[in-house]
Amino acid sequence: MKLIKDIKRSIEYIEMKVRHTLSHWPIVYAFLGSIGVVLIWRGVWVIADNINMSGWLSLFLGVLISVVIGLFVSFFVGDNIIISGIKKQKRTDEKTEDEIKQEENTLVEIREDLEEIKEDLVGIENK
Repeated sequence: MKLIKDIKRSIEYIEMKVRHTLSHWPIVYAFLGSIGVVLIWRGVWVIADNINMSGWLSLFLGVLISVVIGLFVSFFVGDNIIISGIKKQKRTDEKTEDEIKQEENTLVEIREDLEEIKEDLVGIENK
């Protein structure tokens, strides 16, 4: 058990160092990430071929797994679209420039109000 924890800790350390280094070169980071995704996809594809899995079974299992772990809707539709539909709002691409600027101004005002509340709380705590 200790060996597994040590290996996990080592992998996490290496991951942190690599992410920190690659964050300075986003194009290289994206390229390496895309290679990793494609190789995973290829591996799954080859394994499915090796066990003679039919296309329909692959489709069914892929959708089932995605639905069960909660990725299907959020990946293919997106949280923003679902939330805007529930709130009966326009999608971002349907909004006018004025509407977007108005929302941005509202968010700035909310941020300023929160900062004032934070300052008031700090003042109350210091009394």
